[in-house]
Amino acid sequence: MRWAWLLAAAAFAAAATSVAHAQQPADFYKGKNIDLMIGYSVGGGYDVYARLIARHMGKHIPGNPQVTPKNMEGAGSLRLANWIYNVGPKDGTMFGTIGRGTGFDPLFGHRNAQFAGQKFNWIGSANDEVSVCVVWNGRTKVTKFEDLLTTNLNVGGTGAAADTDQFPRIINGVLGTHMKIVTGYPGGNDVNLALERGEVDGRCGWSWSSVKSTRGSWLTDKKMTVLMQLSLAKHPDLPDVPLITDLARNDEERAILKLIFARQALGRPYLAPPGVPADRVAMLRKAFMDTMSDKDFLAEAEKAQLEVTPIDGESIQKLVGEIYQTPPAIAQKAAAILK
Repeated sequence: MRWAWLLAAAAFAAAATSVAHAQQPADFYKGKNIDLMIGYSVGGGYDVYARLIARHMGKHIPGNPQVTPKNMEGAGSLRLANWIYNVGPKDGTMFGTIGRGTGFDPLFGHRNAQFAGQKFNWIGSANDEVSVCVVWNGRTKVTKFEDLLTTNLNVGGTGAAADTDQFPRIINGVLGTHMKIVTGYPGGNDVNLALERGEVDGRCGWSWSSVKSTRGSWLTDKKMTVLMQLSLAKHPDLPDVPLITDLARNDEERAILKLIFARQALGRPYLAPPGVPADRVAMLRKAFMDTMSDKDFLAEAEKAQLEVTPIDGESIQKLVGEIYQTPPAIAQKAAAILK
């Protein structure tokens, strides 16, 4: 009887511990606020996506915490990436969105990148992405990709680590184009305003989804022309626009371009610091993907003309790890061009 009682007591204690552990995530988040940090200024594509997600994600997290978007722009989101990795809270009350290529900066020897990209806890991406290079019509002689091989084009940039700067730099270095980067704008929306004012004549490294959602009228009014698309596969909207990897002239050029533009699969990535408890990472990942199929979220995304083709956090974690295994010779050549 005594042994039976002890076994029953042990079983009850184990069950109680299991229940307490199962309730812990909800208990942790109940009444709390989660900061969703945005590495760019208000009004650009990353900001628009993040604020939409913030409005809907809290209801999919146990405990229903408030998700509050906050902007921390600078250096093409590198400032935020460093802050998340080294300074931000590691208890699951903060995650953020950075440039889709920023997490790979250490691979290219970026001296200001103070993190190891594969050690972030990647939460998910709102879409895989195709970016484009565009020119404002009527200001230059550039009307198609081939013109860039002989004619200069001023393009706006947001910082050394951003797509707006890295993409034209790598295209110049690999394919011999003549894009001059006018950098230092706080975010993509600021580059758009500069393009409209005539401070620059083009933008290279602009998400197609963002083009449609924030400046779709420029396309319908024929104010700008798409010169090329930057990804590993063409977007269905742009069947006749050249794909960057198809413009490579040999295997080495193709390998470098593939390394750079593989990041496009990350689209709009969200990540948490290393050190966040595994159960909270899992919870944020699930809540993110549940948000991506939320009917109210999707209705609002459709109204705003935002593409939603989500990628789960586990897949991004695997992809980032694979990219960090790129042969050093290819990575070094790409890094030399980016410098």
